[in-house]
Amino acid sequence: MAALWGRRALRGLCSAALFLSQLSVLSGRAGSLMTTKLSQPQSTLAKSLTSTSTNAPYFKAVESTEIPSYVLKCPSNGLCSRLPPDCMTCNTNYSCIYGKPATFDCKVKPHVHCVDENNQEQENFTINMTCQFCWQLATSDYVCTNSTNCMTVSCPRQRYNATCTVRDHIHCLGNRVFPKMLYCNWTGGYKWSTALALSITLGGFGADRFYLGQWREGLGKLFSFGGLGIWTLIDVLLIGVGYVGPADGSLYI
Repeated sequence: MAALWGRRALRGLCSAALFLSQLSVLSGRAGSLMTTKLSQPQSTLAKSLTSTSTNAPYFKAVESTEIPSYVLKCPSNGLCSRLPPDCMTCNTNYSCIYGKPATFDCKVKPHVHCVDENNQEQENFTINMTCQFCWQLATSDYVCTNSTNCMTVSCPRQRYNATCTVRDHIHCLGNRVFPKMLYCNWTGGYKWSTALALSITLGGFGADRFYLGQWREGLGKLFSFGGLGIWTLIDVLLIGVGYVGPADGSLYI
């Protein structure tokens, strides 16, 4: 009887131990499942944040470091009143009287540095100039293009369309580049003194005409011995007064 009770007690202890072991296994699986479920949203959130910060465009204000082309014409730390017109912006003085001195309020352009008479840097200043348009300046105040297609020795004297540009140190109103009709004034390098000397000494052989590029007239004088001297005398007179010039139509030097 005692042995029977011992066996029953042993079976009960084994059943209880088996139950406790199964309970611990089930609790461990539940904890791992909860940990996995809790960690998964966090990892998903971390991935979404990482993806957002990686793929999102990042705009940064780029500062322009390009220097304008007009800065090359502007002397640094020079007098503001002596700057070229391309380095400043001036307000038009509509009350000025034509041909009279006038004062204009000006401001330097960006990236331009200049000083006043006291060597102090300034941006706003005044300049004095004559109240007139650029195309009304004296011929020595602007530079124009030359033409080698027009005849300088003609009657009436020919003109050509030139493009003129005001010199840098000259201030005026209006456009600094303007068209203008000018007389033909180009030269091919022929000297009047040389042509006259050849006409007097060797004109009977046509040397003066050959020098001026007039080959047919030169051959005519050569084979006619200067038209028996008459053609020679006439050419001396015509070259002396400048009526006969280079064949290319240019002026004498």
